[in-house]
Amino acid sequence: MARWRSPASWSLRTRLIAMMIVLLSVLGVVVGGTAEIYLHKSLYQQLDDQLEENANRAQNRPPGSRGAAPDEGQFGGWGSDAPPGAQPDSIFVSVSGSTVDGGIVALVRNNSGRYVNQLTDLPPATVAALAGIRDDGEPVDIDLGSLGTYRAMSRTTSDGVVIAALPLADTQQTLLAVALVTGGAVLIAIGVAGWAGAVIIRRTLKPLNRVAATATRVSELRLDRGEVELAQRVPPGDTDPHTEVGAVGAALNRMLDHVGSALEARHASEMQVRQFVADASHELRTPLAAIRGYAELSRRSRQPVPDEISHVMRRVESEAQRMTALVEDLLLLARLDAGRPLAHDPVDLTMLLVDAVSDAHAAGPQHNWQLDLPDEPVTVLGDSHRLHQVIANLLANARTHTPEGTVVIAGVRAQGDTAVIKVVDGGPGIPADLQPRIFERFARGDSSRSRAAGSTGLGLSIVHAVVTAHGGTVEVASMPGRTEFTVRLPLQPVSQPQPQAVHQYVPQVVQ
Repeated sequence: MARWRSPASWSLRTRLIAMMIVLLSVLGVVVGGTAEIYLHKSLYQQLDDQLEENANRAQNRPPGSRGAAPDEGQFGGWGSDAPPGAQPDSIFVSVSGSTVDGGIVALVRNNSGRYVNQLTDLPPATVAALAGIRDDGEPVDIDLGSLGTYRAMSRTTSDGVVIAALPLADTQQTLLAVALVTGGAVLIAIGVAGWAGAVIIRRTLKPLNRVAATATRVSELRLDRGEVELAQRVPPGDTDPHTEVGAVGAALNRMLDHVGSALEARHASEMQVRQFVADASHELRTPLAAIRGYAELSRRSRQPVPDEISHVMRRVESEAQRMTALVEDLLLLARLDAGRPLAHDPVDLTMLLVDAVSDAHAAGPQHNWQLDLPDEPVTVLGDSHRLHQVIANLLANARTHTPEGTVVIAGVRAQGDTAVIKVVDGGPGIPADLQPRIFERFARGDSSRSRAAGSTGLGLSIVHAVVTAHGGTVEVASMPGRTEFTVRLPLQPVSQPQPQAVHQYVPQVVQ
């Protein structure tokens, strides 16, 4: 309802139709009002002319006479007979002192059986109302009660006052009938014009609708990543620059050409960077393996090695291992970006979760690790090794960024046709400004989250990439005292065989 109260929120078609109806309404009111005013003036002028003639007849003066002569103008004294040519329901009254003659003209049967116009008496209240009219000779409207509204004129004569009056009923009915007919015609015309205008405007705006449809289809495309092909264009028939809609369509096509070129350049740059990262990661594996080998070999030497050199070699080996892990993560992300196919085998998430929590318990025994498992296995189709890495990274994230003694609960459930994995910890939480970009590469939290070990900033980005490659989603909800990561994956059909897994350590299970 509020939308209709604000014309600014109306569509262009609605506003055009509304403006057209308003203009037609104003035009109809102006034309109808002008005609009504002119008709009113004409009818009243005719009535005043008749009233002038009746006033002359009341004074026995010839038609067309104006004013009263000094020795003329007294009432004619017709008795019960109406003045010649008097219309029915017209009134003639002569007031001279206390004597009142005349009355209202009525059609009555005379002695010979013929119907003639005769004067009949008026009620005293009516005579009193007529006698109160100013005798300036100007017509005035007067309400005579049951007789209705009359147009009356009073003239002073040599022996009193002569009053003539004509009924306004016919004139007023004519004006009302003309007003009703004119108003009805205007309303019908507005309705027909509104319908015809809506049809015409709808057809006229069809090219604009096609332009909008093209823009809508483009807006639905995924433009933020990967190769994008902007094949959508406004049809050539809607790109005539000599028309307003055509100018918009042509401008939209030019914009799409520029955006398409920019997206192609962006994709080419991304592919170059990804290829460089993949090649660099692949090439770095060999020298890193050699560095680690030589560092390990130095520790096995039979020759005594100074403590300082031994410490240096241990640090070299440690940093080489850390760099090797970073290179492996980058290589995995590069392969996922390139769309490398993953395994498509049945994976029991229940057993996978048990194994991952067992490994996490071994790596961080100071944390309180708990499992929340269903009664039945939850199975999906995917790459067992990569899904294990997803759970391991989430658990490692909880271990790294929470203090010792923190409770970490890992659980899995089947909800409809989706498998839901949740990792919940009671740590200090993730800063609000970091949560929108927590799954970006090299995203790091601030010092408010304790860091017991180093982090490459790629763990959660690998989680997001692997889950997305499996057709799932991952999201995070965090506040001080509770951080919850939720992974959703499509369930395996029931007909698939259930895999078997072997594990050694079973942490506490939450019931």
